Amino acid sequence: MKHPSSYLDWYIHVPKIRHDLRSSGIADFKYNINLGETDLSINYTHGNPETARLLAQRYNVRAENVFISSEGASGQNARIIRHLAEGNRKKNEAIVEYPTYEPLLRLVQEYFPHVKRLERKEKEDYGLDVDALRRLASEKTALLVLTNPHAPSGAISNANDLKEVMTVARECGFYVFCDEIYAEFDRDTVPTAFSVDRESGIVTTSFSKAYGLGGLKLGIALADRELVDGLYTDVLNTVGNSPNIVQLIASELLAKGKQSLETHKQKWTFLKKLTEEWLNEKNLEYFPNRVGVTYWARLPIRDTYKWVNEHAIPRYSVAVVPGTFFLFKNGYKLSKSDRVRLSLGNINPNGPSLTDDLEAFEKALNTYKGFEGRRSCMSAKE
Repeated sequence: MKHPSSYLDWYIHVPKIRHDLRSSGIADFKYNINLGETDLSINYTHGNPETARLLAQRYNVRAENVFISSEGASGQNARIIRHLAEGNRKKNEAIVEYPTYEPLLRLVQEYFPHVKRLERKEKEDYGLDVDALRRLASEKTALLVLTNPHAPSGAISNANDLKEVMTVARECGFYVFCDEIYAEFDRDTVPTAFSVDRESGIVTTSFSKAYGLGGLKLGIALADRELVDGLYTDVLNTVGNSPNIVQLIASELLAKGKQSLETHKQKWTFLKKLTEEWLNEKNLEYFPNRVGVTYWARLPIRDTYKWVNEHAIPRYSVAVVPGTFFLFKNGYKLSKSDRVRLSLGNINPNGPSLTDDLEAFEKALNTYKGFEGRRSCMSAKE
């Protein structure tokens, strides 16, 4: 790749630590799979029909609007963005929200020579600025890339917000590509972009974050039938037919394991409550996150990247994600940021580890030479 992710490179090279507050997806889901006698020679050119049916039922769409892969949400993102870029060379421009999940930005840069940024301003609660979008868009715009809930803040775009965006998309003739992987934590709260506009909206998602199924690598997309057909053709001509085993397991979980999945997810509700109480007690500002297990928090430290890598990790074996990884404009320059993403995905919900992790986090804060002390204005946003 010409545009690799700095964040992913940093993530995999962090040394083994005792207090890992980096993962945005929950872990430790175990399930006794009983597939019975299974024909392992079968694969599908258009996805397992039963898996497509169950997913269509979940998202209230037709099975023809569901694209399934064994590449996870990240693989879906890469394939769809590339497919759209190759499909119309005249539309060589894309718009990506700012701030955003850096690997998503890099995928767009890999396939589109011109990338603009739509700022989601903190003072406006990271909402979507439709007027700014209209100024940015042109006849060369192929797609707008969003996350919902927004990564990193957790801000949710409701149906009315998305309708306004779709109006601009229709006026200018571009797709609205929305990574909704965190929406799986609460699908009743977060509408799919596809449900708002079934011609312009494209959704990618998976069950890795909300249910601990990272090892399954199930990728899901919702899009119009013509695009779904084109994506299956793309799979056929790149990696061959979709493997059946991933989709068989997905069908088993969707049909018989839904309660187990939901019960496991709910274990993190208490961890979120404890974390929010702790953040409030320590007067640390954070953006309220109704969906997911992450907190976009502000620390009394000017450069959290330096603090994490030179102090928190080596001295206290604790790590959070430095905010700078969400703040790249287009290049790779690391900006100084007082933000971090504090995440609970790796916490054992059945043990005392969260208390230990937060204590280590506080010690790493209080002993840092760049620590500015508590700010009286630091309290959770209402």
